[in-house]
Amino acid sequence: MKRTPPILWLPVLFGLAGTAAGQSPETVSEKDYLDDVPVVLSVSRLPQRLDETPGAVTLIDREMIRMSGARDVADLLRLVPGFRVSNSFESNTPQGSYHTSLSDYSNHMQVMVDGRSVYSAYMQGSTGPGLQTVALEDIERIEVHRGSNSASYGARAFLGTINIVTRDPVDTQGAQVQVAGGDNGIQDGLVRLGWGDDDARFRFTADGRADNGLRGASGPARVQRANLRADLRASSRDMVELRTGQSVIDAGVGFAGDIGNNVRTRQIDTSFLQLDWHRNLGADQDLALQVSHTEEVIQDHFTYAPAPSVLIDSGGRASNQNLSLQHTLRVARTLRLVWGGELRRETIVSRPVYDTGASFVTDFSRLFGNAEWRLHPDLLLNAGALFERNSLAGEHLSPRAMLNWRLVEGHTLRYGVTEGVRPPSNYEKHANVRYYLGGVLADSTDVARGNVAAEKVRTQEIGYLAELPGRALSLDLRVFEERVRGQVKRQAYDLPGSGFLNTAVFDYTNQEDFDIRGYEYQLKWQPWREGRVIYGQSALNSSQSVGNGTVGAYRSQSLMFMQHLPAGLDFSLVYSEADATHFPGLDQAAPATSRTDVRLAKALRLGGHRAELSAVVQNLGEPYQDFLPRFRFHQQAYVMLRLEN
Repeated sequence: MKRTPPILWLPVLFGLAGTAAGQSPETVSEKDYLDDVPVVLSVSRLPQRLDETPGAVTLIDREMIRMSGARDVADLLRLVPGFRVSNSFESNTPQGSYHTSLSDYSNHMQVMVDGRSVYSAYMQGSTGPGLQTVALEDIERIEVHRGSNSASYGARAFLGTINIVTRDPVDTQGAQVQVAGGDNGIQDGLVRLGWGDDDARFRFTADGRADNGLRGASGPARVQRANLRADLRASSRDMVELRTGQSVIDAGVGFAGDIGNNVRTRQIDTSFLQLDWHRNLGADQDLALQVSHTEEVIQDHFTYAPAPSVLIDSGGRASNQNLSLQHTLRVARTLRLVWGGELRRETIVSRPVYDTGASFVTDFSRLFGNAEWRLHPDLLLNAGALFERNSLAGEHLSPRAMLNWRLVEGHTLRYGVTEGVRPPSNYEKHANVRYYLGGVLADSTDVARGNVAAEKVRTQEIGYLAELPGRALSLDLRVFEERVRGQVKRQAYDLPGSGFLNTAVFDYTNQEDFDIRGYEYQLKWQPWREGRVIYGQSALNSSQSVGNGTVGAYRSQSLMFMQHLPAGLDFSLVYSEADATHFPGLDQAAPATSRTDVRLAKALRLGGHRAELSAVVQNLGEPYQDFLPRFRFHQQAYVMLRLEN
């Protein structure tokens, strides 16, 4: 595939935008660019300026979300350096992975929505279903911490965290309706209602997205969601936030005649309830309590190819309960602390997957703390750790130390070391998948022997963050070495009596140590008042094995250009490309991919209501392979109309 370097787009884009800018007589000064330094919430658990966090963070803000033309969160991750993204529902849902190959269960990151973990306990910690929790219209920003964050969140934050922050109900008052339709059977819609006063505000959103899926997939895909949020001021010191919702994902998966993956429709039904209580304990401290409960129901069954009368069921149920308490305080003018604890229980029931109707319960107990200590006006130390006891994998300590040195105003160097842990999933520890024919064992696939321990990673990184005068230009650079030890892999072995077709089954064991080294950066530039350019690049070299070789050197890059034009017009372009890599579980190279999306929108007034009509074309170029060789992402266009008051 011949790829167009994104730099070649810039003269065209800047020429268009320059024409628009030339129509405005206003003079742009440095003051016009002045803005607060972004504050992030999810790296150390302390609210921190971007130049004081212990690590590299990519922020996807509300404007980027709206102007991207993306239809789900996974698509937005193409803008994050180091991510590989798939739009396939074969791997449960569209998803992204950071510094590792995409797989059915990309489970090396922690995904949160408003601080609540949303990875799938049933699907080995998969991040995919969690990325579909809320509508894009309800998201204020997405904070992506690039690098291990087990020191703050434990088990699943092995290579980073994604925290989806939803919009404050005060910003979504009134009604909004939007509909979209286009190529490939695209039919999306949303209805939202916000109401209340200073003491109690509410938001209810119901939305859905549907299309025919990737070309070569086994059926259409549909996501339906409903979410309610209530913010209640209980007293002058107490705020209570209640969130509840449900998402239902139906997608055609599998392939005709495949013994273990025949064609069918899979359904993932997830519902949750979350309560957050915040108490202000004074000018220098506060307390936060979070309680949540999540239920997963998976319906997944298909006919067994060697014996069509046999129905294979891979469905089941899972739930998790979570309780956390966090105390934030300023001990002195130069020292802030956050500390607390968390209890989590995950329960899974699935006779088809574990050959028993018994419940498998995994308990997590966590204690965490982080100190932000200003050693000097220009020198900041973040030091912390998380202690975790896991009923599947024992006890682990994940420490972190990061030093931020402000060279001069707007220029910060970072250096730090952190260690992370990913305990094995319940499936990797206890899987026992067996197929019966008339009560007689016909075949077995995954039969885990339980001899698997936690994966570990030790990361060293150097970072440089530049926020140039007025922040019209910023650069965030990360140079890293990630040393992964004891990666869990599927391994065949012979188990006599495991079936009459054959006696080969699979176990999960710690098989490989490998290193990932490289650099990545993101550049943000506002060349004039109404235009923004965001460019990111990642280059890494991984010694992780693939077939008879290694992953090796790998590059990716992305570009987003946004321009507000006269007469209420908005134009944006998103370009991304990635080098060739390997498909999950296959000793087969995946070709390089590139994709260009464009969006043009017009602000309107319809019947006295604010409105916007937008047109999006995704993938202006040739079809490209997505996740598996037989899948293709073809060009598709859709039109959206939004009405609000």
